[in-house]
Amino acid sequence: MNPKHALGILIAGSALVRLICASSLGLGNDEAYHYLYAIHPAPSYFDHPPMMAWVEMAGLALLGTGTAAAWALRIGFIALFAGSTAILARLTSRRYGARAGFLAALALNVTGYYGLAASMFALPDGPLLFFWLLTLDRLTVALDDADSRRLTPWIPVGLAWGGAMLSKYHAVFLPMGAALSVVLDRRMRQRWLFRPGPYLAVGVGLMVFSPVIVWNADHGWVSFLFQGGRAVGSWVPRPDYLVAALLGQAAYLFPWVWLPLVRILGRSCRTYATMPAGPERLWTCLAAVPWGAFTAVACFRPVLPHWGLIGLVSLFPVLGREWAQRIEVQARPWRRRLAVYAGLSITLAVLALLEFHTGFLQRGGGSRVGLLEGRRDPTLDLYGWDQVADRIRQLGLIDDPRTFVFTRYWYQSAQLAYALEEARPVLCYNAEDPRGFAYWSRPEDWVGRDGILVLIGSEAELVAHLFGRWFDRVENVAEFWVERSGKPVRHVRLYRCTNQRLAFPFGPDRAERITSR
Repeated sequence: MNPKHALGILIAGSALVRLICASSLGLGNDEAYHYLYAIHPAPSYFDHPPMMAWVEMAGLALLGTGTAAAWALRIGFIALFAGSTAILARLTSRRYGARAGFLAALALNVTGYYGLAASMFALPDGPLLFFWLLTLDRLTVALDDADSRRLTPWIPVGLAWGGAMLSKYHAVFLPMGAALSVVLDRRMRQRWLFRPGPYLAVGVGLMVFSPVIVWNADHGWVSFLFQGGRAVGSWVPRPDYLVAALLGQAAYLFPWVWLPLVRILGRSCRTYATMPAGPERLWTCLAAVPWGAFTAVACFRPVLPHWGLIGLVSLFPVLGREWAQRIEVQARPWRRRLAVYAGLSITLAVLALLEFHTGFLQRGGGSRVGLLEGRRDPTLDLYGWDQVADRIRQLGLIDDPRTFVFTRYWYQSAQLAYALEEARPVLCYNAEDPRGFAYWSRPEDWVGRDGILVLIGSEAELVAHLFGRWFDRVENVAEFWVERSGKPVRHVRLYRCTNQRLAFPFGPDRAERITSR
């Protein structure tokens, strides 16, 4: 089949599968929290820049809310991943040919984190991936321009990098990697180090990113401090953290993609000095800087597996070339292998859908049948919050328009805010880590009002100690289990908290303290 036709089928077919999944799954904890970004528009947020909120708002405006809200929230991320696939194919094809371009795009689609998560869920990594690849594409073109005095090619580079910075702070590694590439290459130093084009791109990108800078300046640089602080820890080496990080990366990207990419990175670093002139040097630096930085951090403290993966994205064109070369030599075995990779991704998506709706892998009741304990089931975060919201409504607990709902954890408050469809305000009463809830209202706004406390799990003994001093009376009004296919999956207690007497300290002055932890 013609590679261009195959690419079109890949983009259209995978987008259709993701639309089906998006309309069939509840929101994850992070997604529910990010949904609140869309209903609290701002130049930036405590955790992330605003691009994710803009993508969400576009989808919600296009498709509406209510029963369509879950996939309306996600449709923009599905569209962005389709764009990421097309950009990667174009970037690779320009260097290695159309077949390599299709195979690089296929490799991205059969990864775990990007192909099954960031390609569909409302996460910042979807927009980051799109603008990261767009920056690579435009930067490669600008550096190949025959006339180094021209400024026009550098404006799209700056716009693309600005979009990446508005998506996730990881994009700071793009100019760092590009600068390293220029410094290490004598020909590139002579050609670009004292030309205005690269500096114009940085200036344009910073202008695009400026709303985030202004917001942070007005809020004590809290977002920069929070995200930067997550990479700071003890200087005592922890090999177990490093092993966990590498195994997590392999699991997130899938070993059959992660291992070749790491091998390509190692080979490229070893042979960098003798590598022929071309974009491979740039791609190597753009991969090595973020991947190396997060791998170094993992030597001392735990890191999330996907943090360093964005660097390896820069090497997908080389992986596409290698797969194309393998198919040239062993066409039938390699086509079967690639079909297996795609089939495994689809199988995992189907299993996730079945588990979400039926819990067929879950142990429940008095039976030990099943493979997953409830707390280890990754689909449980997405399930059952509508049952909690329905019970709150049925009991008439939010009939009074001055009533608010609150929990102890930001992700539980986010899930309830989404499930209640903004019928009543939902807060997070946690003085140490309220996340964005610290900026969406003021603690004094709720004095004199009644609250409905929702507790998940076995925390009942903490209620009087934690919240008794803030309200006149705290009383248990309901206790029940969220069930899936007749199996209990989440224990819920509801408390009516009458007349809040004191302002609970969840505001920014307390929220900012978590940046030093």
